[in-house]
Parts: sequence; structure tokens; C-alpha cells
Amino acid sequence: MSAADVIRAHYDASARGDLDGMLAPLAPDADWTEAAGFPYAGTYTGPSEVAAGVFGRIAQDWDGYRFELDELVDGGTTVVGVGTYTGVYRATGRAMTARVAHVWHVRDDRVTRFEQIVDSVPVADAMRRDQRADAA
Repeated sequence: MSAADVIRAHYDASARGDLDGMLAPLAPDADWTEAAGFPYAGTYTGPSEVAAGVFGRIAQDWDGYRFELDELVDGGTTVVGVGTYTGVYRATGRAMTARVAHVWHVRDDRVTRFEQIVDSVPVADAMRRDQRADAA
């Protein structure tokens, strides 16, 4: 299986809402970094930290949160997924659409490192309770 196939399988599981399938390719010591400025910013290590610190919080906070893959760039052991996040923040009822790139590092069919690069402004705007986000 190529690294691109491993990542494509992750995205296919995401589209199905299959958390176990999404976490399956992560190595036990994989580092998963959510971008600074994103609500779940930080680095999580291993599938259980990623599940709780990222995917569990997203499921709790957002309705209809999804990632739509536009392009998968196969760089051998480094794969980049480019696409769009969408969702509605439950606490405010505001929708967001944000462009994102995911940089994946794969060795022996296991994800060893992940980095999210995202336009976090639309996400933060959706989460804001005040009216400034509505004026934009």
C-alpha cells in the first residue's frame, strides 16, 4: 500500500463517519498537530489523544462538521491533502467554511506525523458570540 493509499483510506473513513477507520493508520506514537489559532490547537500523541483532543471535541462542538478533499498530492512518504472544512458551531448557530491543508508523513503504512494548516479566521468567527462576526 502506498502512503497516498493510506491517507486516502483515512479520508474515505472520515466521509463515512468511521472514527476507528480514521484512527487506524496512526502509529501509537504518531504526533498530530492542530494549527495555532484553531480551537483544538496543539500536538496530540497517538490515536487515543487524537480521538479525545480533536475528533471528540469536534463532534461535541459542531453540527455537520466535515472535510471535503479537493486534491491529494502524493510526495512518496509525505502526502498533502487540500480541501475545505464546513460545519455549524452549536453554541452560536453560525456556519463556517475554511480552506485547509493536511501534511501527512507515512512510514511502513503508518502515519507518524500529521500537521494541519488552516485558515482559522472563519472558524473563530463562527464560534464568536458577539455580532462582529455577522458584520463581516
